[in-house]
Amino acid sequence: MTRIIAGQARGLRLDVPGSGTRPTSDRVRESLFGALESSDVIVGSRVLDLYAGSGALGLEALSRGAASVDLVERSRPAAAIVRRNIGTVSRSLTDATARVHEGTVIAFLRRATGPYDLVFTDPPYDLDDQAMTADLIALAPLLSDDAVVVIERARRSTPPDVGAAGLEVFREKAYGDTALWWAQPAAESQSR
Repeated sequence: MTRIIAGQARGLRLDVPGSGTRPTSDRVRESLFGALESSDVIVGSRVLDLYAGSGALGLEALSRGAASVDLVERSRPAAAIVRRNIGTVSRSLTDATARVHEGTVIAFLRRATGPYDLVFTDPPYDLDDQAMTADLIALAPLLSDDAVVVIERARRSTPPDVGAAGLEVFREKAYGDTALWWAQPAAESQSR
């Protein structure tokens, strides 16, 4: 069972696609969002949830005070579940916007306008390193100067090449088979 852990929609159950996705566990989400809240990253932020799956990461941010979330999901059945989950969560929220974008992440990033303050990228574990790097490069121009990008991959995966996108990792944490990398725009890319 996947649920909203905290905020205005706390305790609401979220539907999860039957196959093809790997929801972030409640334990990982709880730790991640605790750290994001203590860093004062969520409230009022414009959030982007790439490879949304059920939408749990983006909707958790919305429940905790994000201003808006764009959720990108290629799978039509999963995108339908995200829409249903938005309906469930939005009944508990005031003044928050959630939009589902059905299509590939790279296609969305090429047409999006940004800026985004908080980005979750939780691709399928089998996404190759080259595709992951291409996503990050396309994402970089859409980030606010103080944006936080949280990348979730298998612990055994190669660390993401954030440098190719002008980002730098400032935090890394592993939870069992799941690894999270926190990145931000590199200081030298902001001065250009």
